[in-house]
Formats: sequence, structure tokens, C-alpha cells
Amino acid sequence: MTWLALPWFVLITTRSPAHMSFVVAAELAGYVLVGVPAGSAITRFGSRRVMLVCDAVRGPLMLAIPVLHAAGLLTFWMLLLIAAVEGAFGSPYSAAQRVLLPELLGESQASVGRANALFQGATRITTLAGPPLAGVLISLIGATNVLVIDAATYAFAFVLVRLFVPRPPASAVAVEDAEDAKGLWRGIRHVASDPVLRIWALGLVIVDGCFQVVFLGLPVLVVADYGRDPRLAGLLFGAWGGGAVLGNLFSYRYFSTKVHWKVVAPLVFAQALPLWLLATPVTALLLFGALALSGVLNGLSNPTFHALLTLRPPANVRPKVITAMFTASGLGGPLALLVAGPAFNAIGVRTVLAIAALGISLALALEASAPFLTGQPVVALDGSRNNVA
Repeated sequence: MTWLALPWFVLITTRSPAHMSFVVAAELAGYVLVGVPAGSAITRFGSRRVMLVCDAVRGPLMLAIPVLHAAGLLTFWMLLLIAAVEGAFGSPYSAAQRVLLPELLGESQASVGRANALFQGATRITTLAGPPLAGVLISLIGATNVLVIDAATYAFAFVLVRLFVPRPPASAVAVEDAEDAKGLWRGIRHVASDPVLRIWALGLVIVDGCFQVVFLGLPVLVVADYGRDPRLAGLLFGAWGGGAVLGNLFSYRYFSTKVHWKVVAPLVFAQALPLWLLATPVTALLLFGALALSGVLNGLSNPTFHALLTLRPPANVRPKVITAMFTASGLGGPLALLVAGPAFNAIGVRTVLAIAALGISLALALEASAPFLTGQPVVALDGSRNNVA
């Protein structure tokens, strides 16, 4: 819900797309700055404990926004600071979720692949249900009250993890004092030494930065050209999420036990193509369809991509490698949003969305072709290695 509620809150209260983009950029900047140290924290304290601490901190932070606003004390600089700290605790949480899967399930590519399909399907359900629900609730009770609800969900998530997620076996957790796991920058060095991970990291910088611009541009597009209706903005977010859920379900059924990269690579690239419609003056129904199709293709390809990414580094350096990759994925976001916010006013939202669609298309083409360009084998989900060059 916050994907819509927080940008909408800033956009309506400040009447500035630039201020809206700066707040989201601050959150992403916090995410990036903590990314590399987060790997050491996960290795030292364990992924489950890190998730609990992050939820315990982010709930009160989110609640502070509507409370300070209601008291007339919330300034723009305070909002930037809260967003940055919230992002800082989001980085280790996201990485810990990924690391926890092989800790609990073992190194089986099939198990981790199927778990990734289910995990991403659950995540995409929030994209399907959250923004449309937020759009309705914003029109009924206001964006600040939606943020109160979101703060409560962090407490709920804390309880779920505390009660139902088991502690990983000690043997499954990476050993900090192993020679190849030492050092704050070990994850970055490993990514730099792996030809496929290097290309994937570069692709993630561009793709995630441009996707941030796309999602941030949806409320601006609705306000500018589609009647300022928050319900429509929520439905557009939900269209992408709903498509992704359908793709994840298909991936779980057909892709997660045995799949070749030659099958997945075209789907990785194809998810960018429907986004070009966002840059054209089409009806809201066509926008809905384009986002849904992009979501389907994302849901088909992403579980396999992330399973291969998760299992490619050795287990004892995996926390640092995964956090390095998450840091890479977040690097493009703050820079892209700092530019996109003023650009919405200067050259128009549709032109900015066209540039974002171009960036996504080029970066996904690079990601899809990485094993072919390097001649490196990738781990297939049946446990074998296939040379795809």
C-alpha cells in the first residue's frame, strides 16, 4: 500500500513531483548505503534475527510520518530522514530473506527454485492487492491513515517470523571466520571476479533504477492525464502485480524443476516491451493491459533468474554476495529518481517514461545475454550445468 500511499501523500501535500521523487530517492539511498555492511550483519547475527530487528524498527518509523503530520510537526527534511532510515533497514531485511531460503531448504536447485517461485508469487500478491486497496482507502480515509495501517503490518510481520520461521541449522549458516568469507568487501570482490554476476549486477543497476521511475511515474501520469483518481493509480500498480502472480504460478508449475536458460532469456527481455505503451496517449484500459503483460513475463522469468543468482556464489560468502547484488540493484534508483522528479515537469511524464522503457529494454537484453556473451555455464534447476554459449 505504501508504494502508492507514500508518493501520493507527498505529491498531494507538496504539489511537487520533484519532492515526491526526492523522498523515494532518500529511501533508496538508505537502502544502498547499508547494503554492503548488511552482509556482515547477516553473517554474524543470522538472517532470521536480522529480519526481526528490521521489522521492529521500521514499524515505528512508518508510524512517525502520520503522527508528526497530524501534530503539524512534519517537515520535508524530516520526511527525507525517515525515508532514508527506513530504507537502510529494508536492505538487510531483503537480503536476509534470500539467504534464509537455502539455509532452511539446503543447496538443492530444484527446492530453491520452487521456493523462489512461491516466495515471489507471495510478494507479487502484495503488488496485486496493496496498491488497489490503497487507492480505495486513500479516497475514503486519506493517505496518512493508510500509512498507519502499513506501520501495523510491520508488527504483524514481526510476529509471523518470530512464531513460524524456524531458526536455520547451525551447519547451514555461513562461517564468518572462513578465509574466503572474511572482509567487508568480500561480496563485491566475488561479484567482480564472476563474469556473469558482473553483467547481471550492471543490468540490475539500470533495470531497478528505471523500474523505480516507471512506478513513480504512474501517480504523476494519473494526476496529469487521468483525472487525479487514486483508485486508478492503485489499479495500474495492481495490474503489474496481478500479472506477476500469474507468471509466478506458471513458473512454479513448469519452470522450477528443470529449465534451460535459453527458455528463460527471451522472457527476461520481453517484459520490457509492453512498457513502451506507457509513453503513448492510450486509454487507461490499454495501460492496464500493458502493465499486466509485463508483470506476467516478469513472473515467468524472475524466479529462475533469482534462484540462479542465489545459488551461484558459494554458501559461505553468499550473504555478502547477495547483499552486494542488492546494493547494485539499488544504486540506480536514487540517481534515476533525482533526475526523473524535475524531468517530469521539464519534459513531461510520458517522455520520462519512454526513456525509462528504453533503459529497461537495453539492460534486460544485457542480462538475458550474459551467459551467452561470457560463455559461462549456468546452474540449471535440475542440478546440472549447461553451457549455453
